[in-house]
Amino acid sequence: MALDGAPRRVGVVGYGRLGQSLVSHLLTKGPELGLELVFVWNRDPARMAGSVPPSLQLQNPVCWHPDLVGGPWVPAHESGAQILRYANLLWKSKLPGPRSPVTPLLEASRRWDHAVFVARGALWGTEDIARLDAAGGLQSLRVTMATHPDGFRLEGALAAAHSTGPRTVLYEGPVRGLCPFAPRNSNTMAAAALAAPSLGFDRVIGVLVADLSLTDTHVVDVELSGPPGPTGRSFAVHTHRENPAEPGAVTGSATVTAFWHSLLGCCQLPSRPGIHLC
Repeated sequence: MALDGAPRRVGVVGYGRLGQSLVSHLLTKGPELGLELVFVWNRDPARMAGSVPPSLQLQNPVCWHPDLVGGPWVPAHESGAQILRYANLLWKSKLPGPRSPVTPLLEASRRWDHAVFVARGALWGTEDIARLDAAGGLQSLRVTMATHPDGFRLEGALAAAHSTGPRTVLYEGPVRGLCPFAPRNSNTMAAAALAAPSLGFDRVIGVLVADLSLTDTHVVDVELSGPPGPTGRSFAVHTHRENPAEPGAVTGSATVTAFWHSLLGCCQLPSRPGIHLC
């Protein structure tokens, strides 16, 4: 079934596993859904050779004016705000750090009247978390991601972290402190912080675990609780998600599918300034 409204022109930024999947879906399923792939951009253009038609390969992602730009690698600091001048943005978040793009993206979103959509990725129960938070019923939120050490792409202080046994906690603390050092492994935690603004990046806790037994799986545990009720007991939820993944892969199989559905979902949402999970 086609999406409502006029055909939407979509540009894809990044051509790793996730970008390749988006391009494939847009080329094969896009036309019947009213979606047109208008460009693909990648830091290494050679990676697109033989698989992306030359007419769709773009050198500069801000020189084309689609309706939506999305993908696994959006250069938020340099080009994200420029993209928002012409199009909505679907972001696989690389959130806060010393040079957090959140503020400039928000400013550009409001100035040019375009939306920033953030894909929920592997965060299970996003709407439930957001509703509970909006109702004042959320007191704590903790997201743990565990996988084989080869599945991490860590930077800065965490780049030198090594497993000290079969299961090693590499980081445990506020999500804000993790994002700069694990930009490709903290998207689920960043999405949780956006879904629960009363806690935000400073009070949502992220835990990164290297587990030598998880050679082909990414495991995400989400634990939340509310304030104590009249009996002294608190509402609590614990979800456990196992996502098959190729050995050493950053992105699990189910996450690839989830990002495609995020793209479809944001195409059905109104273009409102601000940051919105989808």
